[in-house]
Amino acid sequence: MGSKGKKAVGRRAVLLGGGAAVVGTAVLAREELARAWWRLPGTQKKRVEGELDHAGAEWTSASRANWRRADRPDDYTIDRVVIHVVQGSYATALRVFKNPGHGAAAHYVVRKDGHVAQMIRELDVGFHAGNRDMNERSIGIEHEGFVDRPEDFTAAMYEGSARLTAGICARYGIPVDREHVIGHVEVEGTDHTDPGPHWDWDRYLRLVREASKKPV
Repeated sequence: MGSKGKKAVGRRAVLLGGGAAVVGTAVLAREELARAWWRLPGTQKKRVEGELDHAGAEWTSASRANWRRADRPDDYTIDRVVIHVVQGSYATALRVFKNPGHGAAAHYVVRKDGHVAQMIRELDVGFHAGNRDMNERSIGIEHEGFVDRPEDFTAAMYEGSARLTAGICARYGIPVDREHVIGHVEVEGTDHTDPGPHWDWDRYLRLVREASKKPV
C-alpha cells in the first residue's frame, strides 16, 4: 500500500512527544538525584569505623571491592533477608569476603556456636545475592557449614542467626515469613542451591518470631 492510507504525523505531535520524553527523562533524573543526594561532594554522611548494627556482633570489614556505599533504607527499601551457607568454615567466609578479587560478600557471617561477625553495614549494598535488585533490597546472612551436612546447622547457630534476623526485621518492618526471609536458591537468576534441603525453615522462622517478642 502507498502513503495514502497512512495518517500523517504533524510537527506539533512530534514536538509534544519529544517534550514528553524530555519531561520523563527530567523526572527520572530528579528521582535518581533525590535517592543519591548524599553522594554529592560535601554531603556524604559520616561513618564510624567498626560501628555495629547488631549488638554483640564482631566487626571485621569486607573488602571495599565486595560492597557498594549506600544510604539504605532512604535510597533503597530493605524488605528481604537472604540466608546463605558458606560451603566452608567461618574462617573461610571471612577470608574470601576480605579478598577484593572475590567480588562478593554478605553483611553477616554466623558461626556454628552462634557467634556473629558483621562485615558490611546494613545501610550499604553487599554483593551477596548475585542479583542487583535483590542486593539493593536485602541483607545477606552467611552461615558456616555445608548444605549436605545437616549436623553443621547447630542449635546455637539457628538461635544466633534467628536473633540477628529478628533484629533486622524489626528495624525495617520486614514480615517474618517465607516471602521476605528467603534462601539464596530462591533469588531470581541464581545458580546457587544454599541453604539447601537440610535447612529447617519451620524451626528457623519459629525462632525468629520468638526472638522478635524479646528485646533485641
